[in-house]
Amino acid sequence: MRIFAGASKLSMIGGALMIFAAVGPLDANADISFFSGTGWTRFIYLALGIIAMREGSIVDIPQKSIWNLPALTLFAMFELVTYAHGTDTYQWGHLLAIFGIWLLAWRSVDIVIAHTPSRGTKTRVFNWLVPLIFGATLLFMWETLCLYFKVPMVILPTPSLIIAKLVTQAPTLGLDFLQTAQGILAGYIIGCGAGILVAILIDRVPFLQRGLLPLGNLVSALPIVGIAPIMVMWFGFDWQSKAAVVVIMTFFPQLVNTVAGLASSGAMERDLMKTYAASYGQTLLSLRLPAALPFIFNGFKINSTLALIGAIVAEFFGTPILGMGFRINVEVGRMNIDMVWATIVVAAMTGSLFYGLLAMIERRVTFWHASYRQRA
Repeated sequence: MRIFAGASKLSMIGGALMIFAAVGPLDANADISFFSGTGWTRFIYLALGIIAMREGSIVDIPQKSIWNLPALTLFAMFELVTYAHGTDTYQWGHLLAIFGIWLLAWRSVDIVIAHTPSRGTKTRVFNWLVPLIFGATLLFMWETLCLYFKVPMVILPTPSLIIAKLVTQAPTLGLDFLQTAQGILAGYIIGCGAGILVAILIDRVPFLQRGLLPLGNLVSALPIVGIAPIMVMWFGFDWQSKAAVVVIMTFFPQLVNTVAGLASSGAMERDLMKTYAASYGQTLLSLRLPAALPFIFNGFKINSTLALIGAIVAEFFGTPILGMGFRINVEVGRMNIDMVWATIVVAAMTGSLFYGLLAMIERRVTFWHASYRQRA
């Protein structure tokens, strides 16, 4: 398959940088020789540079050769990170290699995208490879640039330190997660459920729409840092106060989305239900709620991140000796920034998995919607 010309330039530039890195200084304590302690690293850089230059000159890459550059690029990432952890006397050759590998990872993503099948099981595999390569490249750049420029850990710890903290402090992080999850789930269920029920009430009693929706806009604009201390005073330091904050943050987005969804059904369909002498409840269950499902799930997905943010911020203002917000607040004071980042990773993974689960359920429930129809 053809790949756009700019991608070929990426390969040529990245290959040239890798060749220059292979023959340049890598370590102040080692000489510029393929027979020194840096010989294996130089060989990998040179091989990657030659393959990249060769593939940069090919417009149509054969199917059997598409994995040459991505595989060797990932191996070079591993080799450079391993070497960087073994020395603290970096030279400019490594900096060239870092940016060369970045460009070749970019080119690798282009190759994978260009050769992704249109359908079938392989399509899912290829679709997963693109974010994996992209994510590995970001972690690689983060790790190597922090090591090269000797960034202090209190400013930005390396991914390897964060992963080590995730492993060694897994029990503590697990307890923090469970404490925060109680407030998130309780508040999310109550807030979203109440939003849907009030939206149905507003739909049934139109004058409430003029009174509640402006009030909802006002409450949704209130700063969470002002609401959280009040909720802690009202409901105590345990998860109940965090759930109350989450309810306030999730109620009105769900209300607005559900009201819009209930109004989305067409006039022709509503007239058809009237010709069947359907009651309001029958029309609601058979027509309007199914038509509102995309809007309702949109509110669910928006609230999945709002609930997480609300619960964590609320824990800054009062909590037992557990919770992700509590952990971030305490460890910042102790200058344990790697533990702070480990907690952030747990929170990010929680939010991503929660959002992904909702998106998967939405795809199964609203498969009929135009946004999920696949072209034949």
